[in-house]
Amino acid sequence: MAEIRPVTQHNWEELIDLKVREDQRKFVASNLYSIAQAQFGDEFEGHWDLYPLGIYDADVPVGFLMYAFNFEHPKHQAYIQRLMVDENFQGKGFGKFAMKKMLEIFHTDERIKNVSISYEPENDTARKLYASFGFVETGEIVDGESVAVLKLR
Repeated sequence: MAEIRPVTQHNWEELIDLKVREDQRKFVASNLYSIAQAQFGDEFEGHWDLYPLGIYDADVPVGFLMYAFNFEHPKHQAYIQRLMVDENFQGKGFGKFAMKKMLEIFHTDERIKNVSISYEPENDTARKLYASFGFVETGEIVDGESVAVLKLR
């Protein structure tokens, strides 16, 4: 059964070993970079608190996700910073599972009006996945990535 778990001193090393396919590496930062980034937050249009999580199938790590909160941001209060599924576990529904779990978390907090995500414009798999959850591209490009927003409230 799939679940998400916080990154801890006990599991971070197995999570940094997860990799996407070679042709996907330009689409997502490494899990090691993301875990390091989470220790300090992100300073894009204000301070964002980052929450890294492992995606597990029973006790097997299969992916990684990280979301961010900035409840004072005028456009979006939650941001999906990372989502990756290891090359050996792709196509098995773990990406959809992770998206559902993050959206459940976002729906429980009344302070979150909008959730944003960004991705490389040529990443059609990501675009289709996020659109299936209701994310709509804004036409904005930030750091070379297309931005999409989901209005929760």
